[in-house]
Amino acid sequence: MTIKAVVFDVGETLIDETRIWSRWADRLGVPRLAFLGVLGGMAALDRPHRETFEILRPGFDVDADIELWAREEPGSLRNNFDADDLYADVRPAFEELRTAGYQVIVAGNQPTTAYDALVAMDLPADSIHTSDGWGVAKPEPGFFAKVAAVAGREPAEILYVGDRLDNDVLPAGEAGMRTAMLRRGPWGYLHALRPEAAKADVVLDDLRALLPYLRENP
Repeated sequence: MTIKAVVFDVGETLIDETRIWSRWADRLGVPRLAFLGVLGGMAALDRPHRETFEILRPGFDVDADIELWAREEPGSLRNNFDADDLYADVRPAFEELRTAGYQVIVAGNQPTTAYDALVAMDLPADSIHTSDGWGVAKPEPGFFAKVAAVAGREPAEILYVGDRLDNDVLPAGEAGMRTAMLRRGPWGYLHALRPEAAKADVVLDDLRALLPYLRENP
């Protein structure tokens, strides 16, 4: 089938998370390099990113501190993002795809606050969705069933774009979608080196390469 919809992950696909993790390092009182280095280690070891906090601050309650942080600094970004964190290739890639007639959808593992932030950016996208809004998260098959439902397409008509094998490329492929692996962020660079990356239909360094790829591989 011909691809008619392109669906994008959020973190390290659309959003540069450097500022978020740097603020967390400051919050924990550890050097930013140490935090980012341990986070990269979690990516390399296939361990949850939240273990970064446990390694650096044993016993640290992330969820409780998120609530405390919100009370302490209600006007700051804290662990959230805004338009300044958007990668430079996102808007032009979205605009090119929509002009070419493709449906553009954002759907990733994100909280409801991320939905609000993405909507506020006024992206040239047909719709925006988050795992918290759906009540199901990647890599669960139900997440990709939701993707197909909101697109109104058969899975084979969808290209899912993400930076991870475990959450994006492999489960989307198992759901019957075509996949694009983006070499971006800790997981993207590391996962692109693995043999399983060959299961992606294409490996990219820039979202603006999507339209040329689709024109050659409709």
